[in-house]
Amino acid sequence: MTAMRDELSPVVLLERTLRVFPHKTAVVHGDLRWTYEDFAQEVGRLAGALLRGGIEPGDRVAFLAPNVPALLAAHFAVPMIQGVLVAINTRLNPAEVHYILDHSGAKLVFADPELAARVSDGPSRLAANPKLVNVQDPEAGLMETPLDGPTYAEFVAGADVLPIASTLDDEDRTLAINYTSGTTGRPKGVMYSHRSAMLNALGEMIVHGLGRDSTFLWTLPLFHCNGWCFPWAVTGAGGKHVMLRAVEPARILELVEAESVTHFNGAPTVLLMLAEAPEAKGVQFDPEVRVATGGAPPSPTLLARMEEMGVRVCHLYGLTETYGPHVFCELQPEWEGLDVERKAGFMARQGVPYHHATHLRVVDADLVDVPADGETMGEVVMRGNNVMKGYYEDPEATAEAFRGGWFHSGDLGVMHADGYIELRDRKKDIIISGGENISTIEVEHTVVSHPDVLECAVVAVPHEKWGEVPKAFVTLREGATLGEQELIDFTRDRLAHFKCPKSVEFGELPKTSTGKIQKFRLREKEWGSSGKRIQG
Repeated sequence: MTAMRDELSPVVLLERTLRVFPHKTAVVHGDLRWTYEDFAQEVGRLAGALLRGGIEPGDRVAFLAPNVPALLAAHFAVPMIQGVLVAINTRLNPAEVHYILDHSGAKLVFADPELAARVSDGPSRLAANPKLVNVQDPEAGLMETPLDGPTYAEFVAGADVLPIASTLDDEDRTLAINYTSGTTGRPKGVMYSHRSAMLNALGEMIVHGLGRDSTFLWTLPLFHCNGWCFPWAVTGAGGKHVMLRAVEPARILELVEAESVTHFNGAPTVLLMLAEAPEAKGVQFDPEVRVATGGAPPSPTLLARMEEMGVRVCHLYGLTETYGPHVFCELQPEWEGLDVERKAGFMARQGVPYHHATHLRVVDADLVDVPADGETMGEVVMRGNNVMKGYYEDPEATAEAFRGGWFHSGDLGVMHADGYIELRDRKKDIIISGGENISTIEVEHTVVSHPDVLECAVVAVPHEKWGEVPKAFVTLREGATLGEQELIDFTRDRLAHFKCPKSVEFGELPKTSTGKIQKFRLREKEWGSSGKRIQG
């Protein structure tokens, strides 16, 4: 540290808010209500307990828990003592959890009682022999201690309460490791730095208008890209965190009203759940609620429905490797006056980089920019302040991801003349039928524009003549009786015929814990016997 430089860390965001708003409500979880002074005490006590428990700089501390206050506190306590936070996906099975714990070498593992079996029932003894801690949550109604270890309260009892401060000696130190979904093999550990986490938090504050009067509802899992860096952003803004253990539309609507929620985040599937909930009928939020959504591009149909509900959607795009969002759809003034359908069409674009991200291109196989014509597809590549340090203990995968000096997303998109990108597909999802490229996103958006369709996923299936053709997997709205040929005819009135689904299968769609549709599972149904086209 010098007079003109301080090492960046998101810990300082809590330090500032504690100074400015000590008595403001910081955290709400059921009957629990903490001020920022209370929250700082909890963070400081956890940090002291971690030191007492033998955690040293660089040691990994794992959490397997839903959105509970202890995990929120860990987002500050662990980096404050220069440990590394490993927040684990709560939907993983025991073998997957054990792989992450072994690969990361976690020294401490905190687990919620509902999830503890994922730790205790793994296929083998954990190699690092970590200490286990039971994170009890009164909101779950479960106060058991299934793990062979203390409760969270016992772990922190009597520990020194450390003052909230960053003593970081290197802002490029690893702050967290977030594991990818691992659908095409073993999950990879994406390393985040203190510096980039701080910059991403500032970016979220700017883009989403977070301030002292903001109330953020935790519909987004804290394990997902560290909650896209919102634990630090909301805290830095002096906003209020409203914790939510599980995504339940009725509960979301209740909390929006009771706590005057101004912001929440979630995949398009979460928005669809909310829009379709019986309790949402006739609801129009006033003032409007700002919602950031990522994952698959939300259809113009869904965006229009959100606007009717008084939800202002900010469409984002990014990956675990970019700390969550790298770009967002910045609304242009002239779009505001458009009718809902035309405006939603513009809003479905992924957009332009965050203020601190800046570097974004759409390139061909030789890393040459494709024409900015809104038609020519290429791979989306990026670099800058919010790109990962690399994959933990995996130099080969890191080198492949950064070939040519850019991070390769694996996503295909186009660049519009105004500098906005628009995703057309994942490389593995694009359908090549008789030599013609078909964007599954374009087909999906057309299918869901039918009033009887709730959700849709389109994948390539084998075809004797064309090699592969589109097939639509569709979930209908309750009570709908739409038939296969009727839906195919609907798309043929709106798309070039070669793009239209050649078949339709109705039913529920497989999804990840964050609401993303698992297309690889649909492809496995169609290609499994031939051994072709099975990709994550």
